[in-house]
Amino acid sequence: MKLQQLRYLVEVARQGLNVSEAAEKLHTSQPGISKQIRLLEDELGIQVFIRNGKRVVSVSEPGKEVLRISERILREAQNLKRVGDEFSRESEGALTIATTHTQARYALPPTIAEFVKRYPKVRLSIKQGSPTQICEMVVSGEADLAIATEGIALYKELAMLPCYEWNRSIVAPEGHPLLALDRPITLADIASHPIITYDFAFAGRSKINKAFADAGLSPNVVLTAIDTDVIKTYVTLGLGIGIIATMAFEPVRDSALRCIDAGHLFEPSTTKIGIRKDAYLRGFAYTFVELFAPHLHRREVDAALLAHDPDADE
Repeated sequence: MKLQQLRYLVEVARQGLNVSEAAEKLHTSQPGISKQIRLLEDELGIQVFIRNGKRVVSVSEPGKEVLRISERILREAQNLKRVGDEFSRESEGALTIATTHTQARYALPPTIAEFVKRYPKVRLSIKQGSPTQICEMVVSGEADLAIATEGIALYKELAMLPCYEWNRSIVAPEGHPLLALDRPITLADIASHPIITYDFAFAGRSKINKAFADAGLSPNVVLTAIDTDVIKTYVTLGLGIGIIATMAFEPVRDSALRCIDAGHLFEPSTTKIGIRKDAYLRGFAYTFVELFAPHLHRREVDAALLAHDPDADE
């Protein structure tokens, strides 16, 4: 049994049972993958993949367990490599952050700038996606850390570390009636205008919906987007008012818009970091976490991981 055979198994599963795509992803040949998988199946005495002719069509019941164990073995093999790298190449390596547009665009730049200055030899990658997509990147090993507001708690494989709270503001074009209010804005004020805001899966949208529902109001959401800059663009065009994360309003860049604080209307949201519970973090990964959330020192991160480790007390 070889690690490479396990890699072939797992990649075929990740590519939706498409052996050709798995071969392309792994920079090898389709016949080579098929041969090695069959050799492994012969050694195990079970059929991992069910085939129709030469085409893989499904995973057998014992194959599902083989895939689960294979994924764990490959993660632990990667952890072994990281242990070696930690002591032989302390300030070199790679770190991949999976996050949403709002975090990447507005929250992370100071952290990234400082991290790159401290670790110029570390290859830093930022992958963007929906909360579900970025969590799955960390679960699958494509990324080391997930940074998001939504989604992390839904994945049992991830330890979750709260970073900071944030809330929302209303943006509107100059001259909009809401800007002339001589009192704090209300949910009823907002609901009386067309609204542009985040797609449901992004940036605490559930808190927005809950606030209106609790007040017995039905907001007129005319457009949703995953990107705050898109929301602000369409507000500038006069399609409606925007509900955005307060951190995403930049007075100089957004000079065509005005901002109204709405933090008193919505429950605050918390940005969190998600890490695989069985991950081995390099020293520079701990530094990145602490730069982003200064209260999360190495001991806090380790405590969160150990709290989920079934072998921690053995």
